[in-house]
Amino acid sequence: MQQPTTSEVERLVDLVAGRRWVALTGAGLSTDSGIPDYRGPNARATNPIQYADFMRRPEARRRYWARSLMGYRSFGTAVPNGGHEALAALGVPVITQNVDGLHSAAGSRRVVDLHGLIDRVICMDCGDLSSRSTLQLRLEAANPEITGTIPAGSAELRPDGDADIDDPEGFIVPACELCSGLLKPDVVFFGESVPLPRVAECYALVDEAEALVVAGSSLTVMSGLRFVRHAAKSAKPVAIVNQGATRGDELATVRVAAGTTQTLQAILSGLTTPSPTPSPTNS
Repeated sequence: MQQPTTSEVERLVDLVAGRRWVALTGAGLSTDSGIPDYRGPNARATNPIQYADFMRRPEARRRYWARSLMGYRSFGTAVPNGGHEALAALGVPVITQNVDGLHSAAGSRRVVDLHGLIDRVICMDCGDLSSRSTLQLRLEAANPEITGTIPAGSAELRPDGDADIDDPEGFIVPACELCSGLLKPDVVFFGESVPLPRVAECYALVDEAEALVVAGSSLTVMSGLRFVRHAAKSAKPVAIVNQGATRGDELATVRVAAGTTQTLQAILSGLTTPSPTPSPTNS
């Protein structure tokens, strides 16, 4: 991963020093934890599940859960990296577009999981929330012929927790244990709207802050870009750390094309390392 330059780090530190700030993070922040991103320089072309297809077509649900069974074996074991840990140490609130829960695992205390969490499952009929790990056991028991593990970081593992594999025939999808309803991961699929209260919470965090730092997001979808536009409209400085171009680049006060882990660790170091004491002069 590309290291930020000394001048870039100094500009970032100057931008956030003495200010209340909020971080907006994307899939690029979790690549160092072995979870690939959708649009980074090394991202593989994918065809993510669409909300309408999942809800209307039994074959789409079967395809998703078959892939998820394989992908979760690795996705579910991912751990926070230095970027997550740096944000936790800095104590800043986080709005994340990721569904992996790694910010909370790293110790960040105020996290808005904009697109939900992959470790939860919701019944679309009765609304019951349950553990994805529990469903994994049910999927494994119902489909014992599906074996093997996709290593974290491999091209076949996808950022929404499923895997890019051929679809097995005859795959059994368990139903809700309470009402026999339709189970869905508690994440926002493409084509699905983020719940309005969650969006309002994010806007409130941006309003409370005096600066916004984007880390690891291309801002391709409006889901995250709207908060950058909101901050810029309020004349708040915006820093963007991402290895590829983003839709928010023209709004950035500081733009850094470097690895998020290295850059966030450098910000932490810059904000917590005391300045050298000047040597006394003889009068």
